Amino acid sequence: MNIQNNTIVHLDMDTFFVSVERRENSGLIGKPVIIGGLSDRGVVASCSYEARRYGVHSAMPMRMALSLCRDAIVIRGDMDLYSKRSREVTDIIADRAPVYEKASIDEHYIDISGMDRFIGSYKWTHELRSSIIRETGLPISFGLSVNKTVSKIATGEAKPNGEKEVPQNLVKPFLNPLSIKKIPGVGEKTCHLLHSMGVFTIHTLSDIPPEMIQNVLGKSGVDIWRKANGIDFNPVIRYSEEKSISTERTFETDTIDIQMLERLLISMVEKIVFKLRKNQKLASVVTVKIRYANYDTHTLQKKIAYTSFDHTLMTTALELFRRLYERRMLIRLIGVKLGGLIGGVQQLDLFDNNEKMIKLYLSMDKIRMRFGSGAIHRASGVERSSKLQVLSSR
Repeated sequence: MNIQNNTIVHLDMDTFFVSVERRENSGLIGKPVIIGGLSDRGVVASCSYEARRYGVHSAMPMRMALSLCRDAIVIRGDMDLYSKRSREVTDIIADRAPVYEKASIDEHYIDISGMDRFIGSYKWTHELRSSIIRETGLPISFGLSVNKTVSKIATGEAKPNGEKEVPQNLVKPFLNPLSIKKIPGVGEKTCHLLHSMGVFTIHTLSDIPPEMIQNVLGKSGVDIWRKANGIDFNPVIRYSEEKSISTERTFETDTIDIQMLERLLISMVEKIVFKLRKNQKLASVVTVKIRYANYDTHTLQKKIAYTSFDHTLMTTALELFRRLYERRMLIRLIGVKLGGLIGGVQQLDLFDNNEKMIKLYLSMDKIRMRFGSGAIHRASGVERSSKLQVLSSR
């Protein structure tokens, strides 16, 4: 099947965090709402369209946002609630869609290629959107087109709370007049560089030879040029809550040293959470596994709010280990798995006032990216080599 002739839906919840808060408190409807840290050092995680009219946007320092919009209602946010509402939307999509991908906490892609043989693609998508709005009370927009890129851009044009279909023969006329800022993956630096070249619209960018774009932007330049021409070969990847990242250790000598086991568990979580952030993923399920000396194997898992922060995932892993290890027998193996992965950077804890913690993670990751994942560790996760011998790791 030619992926350029597929039928792809992109669904995106409108100002998701704000919409969830308005569902809980209708008094917020129509008012400028900002979700973020309550202190002056906090940052904006999300904001309503009413607040955006004043120039407020995500990742803006809270102090600046409040100087722009003095009448804004500031809410710290509730990630457990947002994660719950996100799963409700995913469940509705999963019940109806043949193949879907959960791209982030508030957006999904669906491949409905061939649906026209049974029911019109637009009609099917419209009915799905209506069901989501009716069953969750949350606004959602969709774009419908030949691939993920065009559908995502179409969703942006459909917002707020709208629908837009771009058939194959109208892809170029639809894209051409739009700003290059509309292209997924074009950030501020790339946009500024292209503007300095006199490139402001997708049409202008699409007419530049791809070799020239690659010379200016590097390897990513060709991908951006393809998107400007409405070309995207990325398939919808079937979503599964089982999608995960894990690690486990088998000991050469069975052990009952609880302090050592907990230090090791912290170290294991720290390493795989770095991989999580490096791949721009968030986890919503933590699973801990132990195998006793007699080979009895036990696991315990817990669903949590989407996150990629060490301290949250470490606390959960230690809690599960302490609940799981009841028999006080020698342990042969210990493992941890982070599941329910979705795409997304850790914007989700931007309403955490602990700015120092966020800066600490950024600094630690920068060191690891430069010198390797083992370049820096938490003191609580440092193992005493004299007490631990690892037979295998994966």
